[in-house]
Amino acid sequence: MGIRYTSTHMTTKVKHKKNTKKQKPDTIERTLVVIKPDGVGRGLVGQIIQRFENAGMKIVGMKMRWVDETQAKRHYTEDLAVRRGQKVRDLMVEFLKNGPVVAFVIEGVDAIENVRKMVGSTEPKTAQPGTIRGDFAHVAFRHADAYGKAVSNLIHASSDPADAEREVLVWFNEDELYDYKTVHEAFTF
Repeated sequence: MGIRYTSTHMTTKVKHKKNTKKQKPDTIERTLVVIKPDGVGRGLVGQIIQRFENAGMKIVGMKMRWVDETQAKRHYTEDLAVRRGQKVRDLMVEFLKNGPVVAFVIEGVDAIENVRKMVGSTEPKTAQPGTIRGDFAHVAFRHADAYGKAVSNLIHASSDPADAEREVLVWFNEDELYDYKTVHEAFTF
């Protein structure tokens, strides 16, 4: 049983089923994106999602939630403390718990690299115009450090295939991810 969406242009039947693990080309990837509390609080969710969809990427799972300590620490692992310091990890965990977030899984051609490119540099001050952080944020690490807080950079995106695989499983169960076709796929595949 599916839901039928009808418009004047087309009718699409979306089947609500688990990811069936069909063999997909290795160019098709899934990656996690989290719109952080500052992005949600500023009302940027729709504009951010629209950028990914306009690029032809497919959202295969989505949820809004208020993150607790356990979830935040599962997301920002001890590995982050090793790479960037325990203080940085603690600040990022606290920031993620600061308000609701919107987490979603994007599927597309080289999705990990393309999403990272669209998101922009981790430090908004250095993010290029045309990227999400470059267009909607401007804060510098130096400013965040002066106030003893995490940098408000709107969005998280998995950095590589290993992180994407781990992070998707931190935020989503397999039955929360869906296989369906979009009109973009007719032009991509």
